[in-house]
Amino acid sequence: MIADRRSSPHLDIIRLINEDFMKHFFLFLTLLTVLVIGQNAYAVKQVKVSPQNTLQCAAFSTYVGTLTPNFGAHPSKELIDTLLDQLIKKTPFRCIMTYGVLNGLDAIFTAAEARHIKVIAILWLDDDININSQSIEKGIEVAKAFPKTIIRLSCGSEVRTRHGNLYDGEISRCIDSLHKAGVTQPITTIDTWWEWCNRSLECQQTSFASKVDWIGANIFPWWENEYSGIYSCIPAEKAADFHIARLEDLHRIYPNKEVIMTEFGWPNGPENSSSTNLKTGERCGIASKSNQKLVIESTFKQLAKKKWSGTVFEAFSENWKPAEEGPFGSSWGLCQGTPPYTCINQLKIAR
Repeated sequence: MIADRRSSPHLDIIRLINEDFMKHFFLFLTLLTVLVIGQNAYAVKQVKVSPQNTLQCAAFSTYVGTLTPNFGAHPSKELIDTLLDQLIKKTPFRCIMTYGVLNGLDAIFTAAEARHIKVIAILWLDDDININSQSIEKGIEVAKAFPKTIIRLSCGSEVRTRHGNLYDGEISRCIDSLHKAGVTQPITTIDTWWEWCNRSLECQQTSFASKVDWIGANIFPWWENEYSGIYSCIPAEKAADFHIARLEDLHRIYPNKEVIMTEFGWPNGPENSSSTNLKTGERCGIASKSNQKLVIESTFKQLAKKKWSGTVFEAFSENWKPAEEGPFGSSWGLCQGTPPYTCINQLKIAR
């Protein structure tokens, strides 16, 4: 005779165990589903704010008016606030690239964060080893303090252009120090396209290829027109094509690195003036407000088509530069003069 299952204590226990198991099993599946959905949502959110997204930035130096980085007073917090407010009000840029973290310039990051502006931060490196060490130490500090605002870092800017390979060790020391300290933002050393091509017309990798996370290249047809014997005549109408051609070279030679044009631009004055190529004697490229606007808009348009990032040089003109760069040095800004500043009208940046 088969025992009545309803009256069997052993079967009742088994039934209770099975029911309890199934309840916990379905609870586990529910929690697992929520966790997976949550992780996917977080991943999507991360993609949206990832520094890998296309960047449209403006080079941002606060040494305006009578200020110079070479001596004297440094920019105040009030000036930094004023410049960032003008940038937001009068230009389409919500991303900046900064030059240095010492002498109070770290205040830029606090001000930028308050205004939801993203930053590519350059740790300035030069021939003073002690100051380089201070820059590295402060760079680590601000990178960790502003992880959502500082989205990329560079150990130096055009160090090789200024000094050849003499301070390669300082660049490497900076990169290694940032990595060792646990800095999570992508790191590079910014230099001209020529240096990133290892000073070769047949573009070659440099010794920094294995050390950097991304390639930051400055490209200036205007200065090619004055100093280059290879690309000696590039008018404003062809500047964007030149930018893209050099970037294509770098993408080809550094296939596993993101390549960003970290500086490009065109002077707005002295109006309708030009310079003579020191090697060929040619006079190509006219400085003017219209040509500046043309170069900026046409370049960002081509960058947008390729989903590449770029940084226009520069947000505000710097009056100290002619002493080092000649008469065109103070004419690169999107905005010029004194507060409230005169800026390019209706600048259209392709997205």
